[in-house]
Amino acid sequence: MEKSIISFEESLNETFRLSEKDWNMYSPLTLAYIGDAAYELVIRTIIVKRGNCQPQKLHQKVTACVSAKAQAKMVEALLPQFTEQEASIYRRGRNSKPYTKAKNASMTEYLEATGFEAVMGYLYLNREFNRMNELVAAGLAAMKEA
Repeated sequence: MEKSIISFEESLNETFRLSEKDWNMYSPLTLAYIGDAAYELVIRTIIVKRGNCQPQKLHQKVTACVSAKAQAKMVEALLPQFTEQEASIYRRGRNSKPYTKAKNASMTEYLEATGFEAVMGYLYLNREFNRMNELVAAGLAAMKEA
């Protein structure tokens, strides 16, 4: 599976003439922007592969995992598991100054979720898909226990 994702990225790079970047130099909000989409795609894939059901039910299941509140709970459990690099990216994301407000979460939860999404974006852009999946699995397990 990972090979096909890399092939997808290689196809994007080739088709659109995209070059490699140093993702450490990108703003945490940019990392969070792509991380939000990458994380949601992982969650949607998990939910859909667990069973076919109505789109409304799929949406409810996905929303329960991708909300700022859910991500803030996940990151609480994940912080001790972060590498030094991941913790640094998380802090940069959490300490960023987003231009939007949380709809159904406190500002603290929103900033923690932004930090989490920044980590997901960094891992995605660096093709660290196994690590991304490990963290998502650990986060989902922690949410289930809570």
